Amino acid sequence: MSLTATADRLRPHRARKRFGQNFLVDQEVIATIVGCLRLQRGDRMVEIGPGLGALTGPLLQRLDHLHVVEIDRDIITRLQRMYPPDRLTIHAGDALDFDFGCLGAAAGARLRIVGNLPYNISTPLLFHLVHFARVIGDMHFMLQREVVERMVAVPGCSAFGRLSVMLQYRFEMEALLHVPPTAFDPAPRVESTVVRLLPRPPEELVASDETRFAALVAAAFAQRRKMLRNSLDGLVESSQLVALGLASSCRAEELSVADFVRLANSTQGR
Repeated sequence: MSLTATADRLRPHRARKRFGQNFLVDQEVIATIVGCLRLQRGDRMVEIGPGLGALTGPLLQRLDHLHVVEIDRDIITRLQRMYPPDRLTIHAGDALDFDFGCLGAAAGARLRIVGNLPYNISTPLLFHLVHFARVIGDMHFMLQREVVERMVAVPGCSAFGRLSVMLQYRFEMEALLHVPPTAFDPAPRVESTVVRLLPRPPEELVASDETRFAALVAAAFAQRRKMLRNSLDGLVESSQLVALGLASSCRAEELSVADFVRLANSTQGR
């Protein structure tokens, strides 16, 4: 079957709430997303959650090969009927458990990752992908608009939180395109945004112990209404905050990413 196999040769697929499925159907939005990718035929591309193939088809028209990660068995069967295995490799399973590192390491190439991510797993999936930043070239995702606003938020605003700090430490991010609910079937109750993530070079990742850095950020935002001297009690002394020029009465959202890095580095070994 050709890459342009028509949908009427396949059974209709009903979106499943448990997988958070909202299928992208707006052709203008699809074309804009694909255009933002600036694809080269040899790119090592992975699509998360291909669904009914709205992006898959246009991607394969521009790529020699494409990897996809899909959890829905019916969709997997559908994709197998639509595309030959020499063009499309299907990784069956949950993207939250998938080892993206093996795809990059196997070829010694940077991965390019794209997807219309299910809203119900978008935040944990972004945290999962942080672990593979070393093999990623770029990522382009369709996400709930509110999530993207949190990702790119600046210190001092209510949207700035753990997600903001952890992703901004590892990636440069840019919101590219706002997408209305009418671009999907079924239409979600929220607006969406396409965001680009570019891994920062190693020399910019200056946290000496990234595990401690992550733990401090998580503790600081776990009870974000509390002052840092209380939310970080047992991890950081008030005197250490003051020594770094940080008021012990300030709250987590008032610190920059660089502040959290300095704090983690200065308290290493406690």
